[in-house]
Amino acid sequence: MGTSGSLQEDIPVDSFVMSKFGLGLDNMLRSYLLMTFRLQRLKMHLLITQIGMARKGKPYVTKCSEELEKLIESDKISKGITATAGGFYGPQGRVLRLNIQDEELNNKMDNFSFEGTKITNLEMETAAIYGLSALLGHNALSLNAIIANRASGTFSEDPYKAVDELIAYTLNKLAEK
Repeated sequence: MGTSGSLQEDIPVDSFVMSKFGLGLDNMLRSYLLMTFRLQRLKMHLLITQIGMARKGKPYVTKCSEELEKLIESDKISKGITATAGGFYGPQGRVLRLNIQDEELNNKMDNFSFEGTKITNLEMETAAIYGLSALLGHNALSLNAIIANRASGTFSEDPYKAVDELIAYTLNKLAEK
């Protein structure tokens, strides 16, 4: 559980997002022997072309635990693809004092869709956690309280409350089992 910024205008601040897939823009999993692990294919050639990832290394896609997904899902939570960047500033499209390679990267991700599933949010851990969990034979599920909506430029007035509500929601869903 953590916090994230939504890339889609229809996912408001203080809502929850479940990462059905993690889109690794960080190349972290490429440090490990992946022969026993099959990376998901979300039409990677389309992603690389449409979003222009060729200059940034080869992205990878990992999937959440279907068992945990079924346990936690409800109509109170959005699902989508979580883009996992390798840093907080430039890798997430933030410009401070240095220009970035692609100022339109977030807009391109906003518009990407695979079989009706959009890239919902951007953060720094999900794809790697899913990949490492799969390599180690564990189940993992990433849930985020949306504390900013990049598309609308809105921010949570009380991000701590949103996180507390996500924790309570998750614990209650686990207790139902």
